[in-house]
Amino acid sequence: MAAFSAADLPDMSGKTVIITGANSGIGNTAAAALANVGARVVLAVRDLAKGRAAASAMSAPEGGAPEARELDLASLDSVRAFAAAWQGEINLLINNAGVMIPPLSRTADGFELQFGTNHLGHFALTNLLLPNITERVVTVSSGVHQVGRIDFADLNWERKPYRPWRAYGQSKLANLLFTTELQRRLSQAGSPVRAMAAHPGYAATNLQSQAESGLVRFAMREIGNRLIAQDAAGGALPTLYAAVADMPGDSFVGPGVLGLRGAPKLVGRSAAARDAAVARRLWSVSEELTGVSFPDIQHP
Repeated sequence: MAAFSAADLPDMSGKTVIITGANSGIGNTAAAALANVGARVVLAVRDLAKGRAAASAMSAPEGGAPEARELDLASLDSVRAFAAAWQGEINLLINNAGVMIPPLSRTADGFELQFGTNHLGHFALTNLLLPNITERVVTVSSGVHQVGRIDFADLNWERKPYRPWRAYGQSKLANLLFTTELQRRLSQAGSPVRAMAAHPGYAATNLQSQAESGLVRFAMREIGNRLIAQDAAGGALPTLYAAVADMPGDSFVGPGVLGLRGAPKLVGRSAAARDAAVARRLWSVSEELTGVSFPDIQHP
């Protein structure tokens, strides 16, 4: 079978796609590829000026000009405002935005920044938009989920010493557990919507620039990005494959070469990411923290 590329995307004329964090990196590349095959693409971004500049640079042969809308996943008020303003059908939601190994920081609601943005922000956004979603939710995780552990006693790093990589791993593990439980709930509700997950492998983007340590930033930029990483176009392929390939819900897609680069394929996940009981508990805790619950969705 030939390796999947952006050229294999089907015609998406008439379909609406929302993608978070799409003003740069793999999100921007994925958004541009979807716009190029006719989708109406909405870039949900924290910096509206940068989002509008990114949208204006994309071609849109059929779907109309891509647009940018303001969304700060580190603020539940912003998430609610974005969802409340949305009208109409959403064929595909791509939960792409994320932060990676910053210094200890808090969201507007007091959550540890990585857990609050990467997981809780997308958890709230997805559930608020779910009545409008008709086809898929794709959530971008990471191979680093394998070092993650869901610490229910201290999810927000308020008592134990903060370790950026561990916190990042927890947030990316949460992305996979969220996908699993979301798919279970969708299936139980009789919904045709599929929840999928993807990870980009090692992609050279500006995500690595968020590290607190200058040495880590240097190593990732000058060694990892130059010698190991694939470009943003390669990193976006697992997201695009998860968005369109004929696979069952709760599929996890990543690059095929050592999980770092190469054509996308179905990949495995850690034992912790397969724990259905933890997935259900995390969902309940996430509802409590965000005040957002799985909606009453009606499907024929």
